[in-house]
Amino acid sequence: MNFLRQSAALLRLNLGGLSVRAGSALTILIGVTCTVGVLVSMLAMGTGAHRQALGYVRDDTAVITSRGSNGLDSSISRDEATAVADLPGIASGSDGKPLIGHNAIVIIEGHRRGTGVRVFFPLIGTSPTVTAMRPDMHFTDGRMFQPGLHELVVSNPCVRTFTGFELGARRAVRGIDWTVVGHYDQGESMQCLALADAETLMTAFGRNTFNEVVVRLKTPGDFDALRAALEANPALRLQVKRERDATEERFKGLNGILNFAAYFVGVIMALGATLGAVNSLYSIVDARRRELATLRAIGFRGGAIIAATLVESVLLALPGALLGAALAWVFFHGMAVSPFGFSFHLDVTPHLAEIGIAWALVMGFIGGLLPALRAARVPVTTALRAT
Repeated sequence: MNFLRQSAALLRLNLGGLSVRAGSALTILIGVTCTVGVLVSMLAMGTGAHRQALGYVRDDTAVITSRGSNGLDSSISRDEATAVADLPGIASGSDGKPLIGHNAIVIIEGHRRGTGVRVFFPLIGTSPTVTAMRPDMHFTDGRMFQPGLHELVVSNPCVRTFTGFELGARRAVRGIDWTVVGHYDQGESMQCLALADAETLMTAFGRNTFNEVVVRLKTPGDFDALRAALEANPALRLQVKRERDATEERFKGLNGILNFAAYFVGVIMALGATLGAVNSLYSIVDARRRELATLRAIGFRGGAIIAATLVESVLLALPGALLGAALAWVFFHGMAVSPFGFSFHLDVTPHLAEIGIAWALVMGFIGGLLPALRAARVPVTTALRAT
């Protein structure tokens, strides 16, 4: 009997006896299910945050910052910001003026409803052209801020999440009371953002430079012409990125934190589940020592025993993987969370389910390796003498 036939016969024998080893099999199933469910649901934070961050980006929008900067540390002078308007490829609004937004970003704090926990989020000083550049932005209450006044407009997630952002509320920013004059939605975004007039905000903070200049392109294909013009002008120490790329870069830090937390917890749980699988498989092997010894005595090879035990372990892990991924989708897909002040929905994707299944199969393989080696190495005479 060749190796494959021996392995297949042993595997059928092993799986056929699961009914009398239900306790051990159930231990493996529960351990793998819990591990995969937690891993997938935590990884869903990263995919959900990523989807949220890219939910409002446009292919015809570009972000200009100072060279070598990563966003908040960018510094664009007024002369540089003015010169951007003369670059090629920039679309014009209904008034014939270039669709350009000069943004200054500061961080302010809010207090969560119910708990009072302090959370920081961005206040963006921008140009009134923001409504023309963001056609998916629409006001649900109030109006747009007026240039030169200490007025704020905030996204509806701010109103739902934090206190003190009701229409007419006054917020102290840099020792000055700013009045909330409008609430808006932007697509499906759950992110809390507050907007104000850039010039007024910069005056309040004693600043004279912008963090970024956002431009609307005539077509997505005009990006290359804009970038070439920037690179050809040595007086402009600026860099340009597509809005999607700029958003991805800003998101890397948060995504790294979320994925680290997910894999850290996943590894800890996987270790526990794998040890449980090892113990369960050891007990299964010990209970079958006489049976395995008899099979070896009649000609079954040790390699076939190892292969059959490993495959059995992996197959026992597979239902737990599928169940864990399914439970993660049922209970956590679409759940709203707000870690670090960034609000989004968990997004359990097929790719995450694949990661969870692969994770479980590796657990099954590792968990079955030592018991498989033990099963193949038990001396035939010793096993046959065992009671």
